[in-house]
Amino acid sequence: MKDGKLFAQQLTPDHNGSEREFWCTPGGGLDKGELLVAGLTREMVEETGVIPDIGKLLFVQQFSDDRGQQLEFFFHIKNANDYETIDLSTTSHGELEIKDFGFVDLKTYNVLPSFLQRIDIQDYITNNKPVYIHSEL
Repeated sequence: MKDGKLFAQQLTPDHNGSEREFWCTPGGGLDKGELLVAGLTREMVEETGVIPDIGKLLFVQQFSDDRGQQLEFFFHIKNANDYETIDLSTTSHGELEIKDFGFVDLKTYNVLPSFLQRIDIQDYITNNKPVYIHSEL
């Protein structure tokens, strides 16, 4: 979060060539045996080229997809300013996976998961609130 906006990305078209009409936070799956924070760091560097300064866990989302039940973990990334200028050409995955990126207004962009648009993210960052657990099951 920076100035009330969330850093998000719009992904390139899916394998069928369909445009993705939503924005999402950077991330991805863990490699076998990989620790959660190490996986987050790897994914952020692969997609943005920026090493994240990882803060506290804010949210957990549980959902089902074609691979079964999934969990997503959302952490506060403390070095938001470092995400102002990203050169996707210097990343290993950025140009392949990301169509656009930036700090977006949650009231005007379609950001997934949708619960991010309904809660006060800054309140969870600033105050000592418990981790918010959201289920789409």
